[in-house]
Amino acid sequence: MTNLAATGGVPGPGRIGRVAIGDLLKRAAARFPDRTAVTDGARRVTFAEIERDANRFANYLVARGVKPGEKISTICNNSVELVKALFGIHRAGLVWVPVNTMLGPADMDYILDHAEVRLALIDDNLHAQGDRRAALQKRGVGLIAVDLAGTAAAQGLENFNDLLNGQSGIEPEIEIDDRDLAMIIYTSGTTSRPKGAMHCHLAVVMAVMSNAIEMHLDRNDGITGQFPLFHCAGHVLLLSYLSVGGRMALMRGFDPVVCMEAIVRDRLTVFVGLSLMYQAILDHPRRKEYDLSGLKACIYTMAPMSRPLLERAMADMCPNFVLSSGQTEMYPATTMSQPDMQLKRFGNYWGESLIVNETAIMDDEGNLLPRGQPGELVHRGPNVMMGYYKDPNATEEARKFGWHHTGDLALIDDNGEVLFLDRKKDMIKSGGENVSSVKIEETLLAHPAVQNAAVVGLPHPQWGEAVSAFVKLKPGAVADEPGLSEHCRKHLGGFQVPKFIKIVDEMPMTATGKLRKVELRQAYAGQFAKESA
Repeated sequence: MTNLAATGGVPGPGRIGRVAIGDLLKRAAARFPDRTAVTDGARRVTFAEIERDANRFANYLVARGVKPGEKISTICNNSVELVKALFGIHRAGLVWVPVNTMLGPADMDYILDHAEVRLALIDDNLHAQGDRRAALQKRGVGLIAVDLAGTAAAQGLENFNDLLNGQSGIEPEIEIDDRDLAMIIYTSGTTSRPKGAMHCHLAVVMAVMSNAIEMHLDRNDGITGQFPLFHCAGHVLLLSYLSVGGRMALMRGFDPVVCMEAIVRDRLTVFVGLSLMYQAILDHPRRKEYDLSGLKACIYTMAPMSRPLLERAMADMCPNFVLSSGQTEMYPATTMSQPDMQLKRFGNYWGESLIVNETAIMDDEGNLLPRGQPGELVHRGPNVMMGYYKDPNATEEARKFGWHHTGDLALIDDNGEVLFLDRKKDMIKSGGENVSSVKIEETLLAHPAVQNAAVVGLPHPQWGEAVSAFVKLKPGAVADEPGLSEHCRKHLGGFQVPKFIKIVDEMPMTATGKLRKVELRQAYAGQFAKESA
């Protein structure tokens, strides 16, 4: 609220000066109504169509009685309908709660319960999965289907597109403040349950503006959209490109041929992917069939690239590569390495801090450290989360000493670049997914033959880190690695299942009885290098 004494009695601008996520689309649609905003294979959708249908969905939600501030979830993979729904959710003043579609039914149910979700959008092919459908029916959440497989009617679900019929294409008048809660994105933490990072409209819009400047985006840019929109990275890339009049080629997962076809067909200028995706494109037997010379930049995320792969990709695909990093709690990106630095140094360099936030290194007492000294990586800026939903203790811990704590150990070198060293918390980043080691350990410990379990991330040439488990059996118990792997597959999402399990006689322990995971990481650091040799 405006301090009237400070402004001489002049009130703030109110509605005409608001900052809201939905306005990013509105302004782009006003400037570029007939330009293509998103593609999905041969399907091309304009800014005007997305703007119209986002308003129709917002008006449907208002008519249904969903009130501003209430939670609505999406259990969806990428689609045009999901893009329309996301903007409609924000236009209606609701709080978006995306669910990672790779999570198992138990984690999905936890998120819906914890966030008090009353309505959800779901792909019909996901609803057709028996375990997921049963969990949703038990929860009693209202469902709207994205009819990807054409089975919504047969499953008795309301069809998203049908609900838009008869609704006004004019935005509903909903009061939105820039600090209103806009979304809760659940991220796997070091505990067995996900934590909900809360973001307001201002945080997301500021991140988008920063990305547009730092990535030099303009209206002629188009980006590959194989990253899921339920992740903050995919979501903020969509918003960043649409805000300047650019476009995104939506995909449901990664396929090298589909990506190359989209780059050519949709005249895309930017490819974004993990190191393994670049490797898959370069090694594909049909690579030379596609002219990728239209690419002006390539972004890689989550983990650095090996020198041979980076040099090959720069020669074959595009000379301008950047590494972008961030985390759900600080709406991305927070750091970025510039193209001119790519071949000057190698290792876990995350680049420079972006204009949206400050980045520093802090010791355990809250002292900021000079360049070259290791400590915890911390940030502050308007893209920081509002906190963890319903978790004041975790929120307080994350913002000690007036900075957001990432849980990552790093240093800032003489060039001002962040060099990642290790993790303070037991989080594994594998193939773009955050994986809680504690959750997997709990799953292994639930096996009747397991006495102790330790899960770590081991370096992997494609996945960045591979989920790896070490298990000690109970005296006299019998089990083998394939059986333990099958046990995990029954209880975990596919990305959480260990890629390597080893039964050991003894676990490395401290004098006080705590596991020394660092010894396991060191002893088996070359495990996947040996397998790929």
